[in-house]
Amino acid sequence: MAKSDKSAAIAELTGQFRDSGAAVLTEYRGLSVAQLTELRNSLREHATYSVVKNTLTKRAAAEAEVTAFDGQLQGPSAIAFITGEPVEAAKVLRDFAKANPLLVIKGGVLDGKALSSEDITKLASLESRETLLAKLAGAMNASLSQAVYLFAAPLSQTARVVDALRAKVETEGPVTADAPAASAEETPAEAPAEAGTDVAEGGDEN
Repeated sequence: MAKSDKSAAIAELTGQFRDSGAAVLTEYRGLSVAQLTELRNSLREHATYSVVKNTLTKRAAAEAEVTAFDGQLQGPSAIAFITGEPVEAAKVLRDFAKANPLLVIKGGVLDGKALSSEDITKLASLESRETLLAKLAGAMNASLSQAVYLFAAPLSQTARVVDALRAKVETEGPVTADAPAASAEETPAEAPAEAGTDVAEGGDEN
């Protein structure tokens, strides 16, 4: 490879390292072109899967200040430069490696932190951001519904109580009429019959 071509390749790889939120290093020894194409297509929505030259990648990683692949760039290497959802990309790589054991996941980097192959497997077992956001939204909606219920319940109960009192008054008359009447012995026989009505309608004069 000419020197200018090497410089261009290093610059491109450096840009991919810098523009990616995560990257996963794999070894593809023994995989066919068709299998690599299948993996590349499966990752298309989440990452760019590139076959790389180890010597150039070492220089590009150094320029991008990525140290996660130090000592691992050996054998036929390909890197998934992840620009989409890291969890989904990890799931694709994990599932492909299960179906095609010749693909070896060697390690990765996520937000500048090195990941082991075990870490990537754990990442693949997580729920996607969309799923977590949907669950969070559901939890928030449930909490809001509960809050609305808690605030609304006393109001509705109060409304029912008021309606019940209003119905009672309309049926039985003013509340004062429900007060225990004085006994015949305590009430003067000559007391005007409408006296009680005046009090009930006019209220307590004191």
